[in-house]
Amino acid sequence: MNKLFSVIITALLLSNATFAQRTDSITFARSHWIKKRLAPKVKLYFYHFNAKNLFAANQNISYVEVKNTGRRAIFALAADSQKLITTENFAEKNKATAAINGNFFDVKNGGAVDFVKVDKQIININRTEKSRAGHQTAAIVLLNGELSIKTWDGSADWEHHLLAENVLVNGPLLLSGGLREPLDSNAFTRLRNPRTCVGIKRNGKVIMLTADGRNENAAGLTLPELANVMHWLGCETAINFDGGGSTTLYVKDFGENGIVNHPSDNKKWDHNGQRKVANVLLVKRK
Repeated sequence: MNKLFSVIITALLLSNATFAQRTDSITFARSHWIKKRLAPKVKLYFYHFNAKNLFAANQNISYVEVKNTGRRAIFALAADSQKLITTENFAEKNKATAAINGNFFDVKNGGAVDFVKVDKQIININRTEKSRAGHQTAAIVLLNGELSIKTWDGSADWEHHLLAENVLVNGPLLLSGGLREPLDSNAFTRLRNPRTCVGIKRNGKVIMLTADGRNENAAGLTLPELANVMHWLGCETAINFDGGGSTTLYVKDFGENGIVNHPSDNKKWDHNGQRKVANVLLVKRK
């Protein structure tokens, strides 16, 4: 009897989870996103789910969509080996159309804790303890201004052999081949936080996305929820970036300081809470 009861409860929980996910996907699909053309082949989208109607919570999601051909718009990286700089300042210095914060870094001493290569020059290498961290298991690779996502092949120095001028190691990988990747069950995965993510759609377009959090106006996302969002946007592959207080989306001439989302470091619902970071992913005019 106890075994039967357990089976019934499990079935009910799975059924409820499936129903909730279906409801969320419908809510997401029916949303009227605010759209803005930024440059040829570059568009901004944002929407505030303010009725606790996405994952049973308020959510605020913004993303830039870029045609990934390396022609009218190109991708680039900007980084500093030690100094931390705001996403806004990185973007303005490099005359970017748009930018998001990059990979994980040493808050106290500066510099990324994950491998970074910019214009063929290695800026930072992976800092590892006993084994490779989850945020070192995939990478953004830029070649001739085009962006692709690569997955760690299991070798010790994998990132050093990636054939590209620009490499940004990050992770974990959320989607591959249109399917959700298995994720660790740790707090980093399970808890809701501001998130930054990059994905490539079936049509080849790239999405650079931020989801706000740590505020009553936006709860933030778990990694499985983030994977769902990227899947609903049509991404075949998607990679998690550094999030939390680092999460920042910049667009040239947007608002007072170019910040589209609501960075959480100042604990206010505004655009002034940027955290200084070690590197960024840029979109520039060719």
